[in-house]
Amino acid sequence: MLPWHAELAGRLDMATIDSTVLRGNPLGDSHTRPIMVQLPPGYDESDQRYPVVYQLQGYAGHVGMWLNRKAFRQPAVELIDAALASEDVPPGIVVYVDCWTAVGGSQFLDSPATGRYHSYLCDEVVPWVDARYRTLADRDHRAIAGKSSGGYGAMITPMLRPDLFGALATHAGDALFEVCYQPWFPQTARLLRDLYDGDMAKFLADFRSRIPMTREGDDDLMETYGCAASYSADPDGTVRLPFDATGAPVPEVWDRWLAKDPVRMTREPDNAEALRSLRALWIDAGASDDYYLDLGAAAFQAAVLDAGVPADRVHYELFDGTHAAIEYRYPLAISWLLRQLST
Repeated sequence: MLPWHAELAGRLDMATIDSTVLRGNPLGDSHTRPIMVQLPPGYDESDQRYPVVYQLQGYAGHVGMWLNRKAFRQPAVELIDAALASEDVPPGIVVYVDCWTAVGGSQFLDSPATGRYHSYLCDEVVPWVDARYRTLADRDHRAIAGKSSGGYGAMITPMLRPDLFGALATHAGDALFEVCYQPWFPQTARLLRDLYDGDMAKFLADFRSRIPMTREGDDDLMETYGCAASYSADPDGTVRLPFDATGAPVPEVWDRWLAKDPVRMTREPDNAEALRSLRALWIDAGASDDYYLDLGAAAFQAAVLDAGVPADRVHYELFDGTHAAIEYRYPLAISWLLRQLST
């Protein structure tokens, strides 16, 4: 396996989108966003139109990280390129979306604390792609996929916008919040107490005054704050933590988080109807996932079946692995999605 750049069979376009909805966002993040569009071999020689899979990054991920090359492993774009070049896979387009924020992510939601990232994805990115590439520009030929927080975005977006997306793939997506999030509350409360006198504002000021991720608790505290900024921000942008100084849930805040849990969202009649309209759902996770998102995957699979989604539209799998080093799962899901979207 080459440790350097490999030639792609298809083409990878890099561009920027000048977003209207991200202008003046609360964190002062750039409204000009990078985007990558991966085209299958033969795109330039053809007049064919193609289905599209939108790929979302996990928490603290940005679009450039799809190109990261680690020892003995290929970057995701090369793995996906090989899938798109396979004779076994119908040709399609893959779009890599950037929803990075100064707190590490947006959970692909609109929030008064971070900005309108759900609107950006749905109302700006999708039309931008359809206007510039030969897509099959309808929901029955459009899917959304992602890992971890990206998997969360892939689960909730088709429920909220079934007019845009007809299929999804989630790899260890954030779900079953009482299992994946709540166990971390005491640890985070202890870090805040011991390092910052229980004050998240002191942590944020310290974090922004130095090289990030160089002190104990940086990753846990920032991820907790980033999720709270997405799930439990007041209309004025005030971010509410879902636990108190003892690590116990604050019911009125924790309930706001639970309302955004994909498992619970499936129980809403409109969301259940949206799920039943989907052509394909891929749900997987490592059986030893560090955040128990294998249990979240199992709960989401059971929930979509309870919502009335036919079992033959759902691919569910627990594989041997943790939360890390699972990029090889992406081309498997994309290949499966393209087969479903091409029929």
